[in-house]
Formats: sequence, structure tokens, C-alpha cells
Amino acid sequence: MSEEKLVPFATKTFPASKTLYEIVDFLNKNLKDKSLMFGVNKNQDTMTISIYKLD
Repeated sequence: MSEEKLVPFATKTFPASKTLYEIVDFLNKNLKDKSLMFGVNKNQDTMTISIYKLD
């Protein structure tokens, strides 16, 4: 039984925007089969997008 783990690949911080959640959702739906996942974290007035590789 193999267990995938998320390996951080890159992060980028932007000004907070509702649109970033939509972008991350779009990327996850379209690139998961490429072994990539995306996350977003809000910290007051900034948001950080993270890219993870599935290993």
C-alpha cells in the first residue's frame, strides 16, 4: 500500500483577494493528474499560494 505525501515546491505571497481562492480551485481541478496540488493561506491582508508535489 503506497501513501502519497505532499512535498512543498514553491510559495508566493500576494495582496488578499477572493479571486485567489478561485484560481487555486481551478489549478487543483486541472493539474492534480500532473501530481501537483495548490493551497492558499490568508494572513490578514495578504494571501500565500503554495505549490505541492505529490510523492
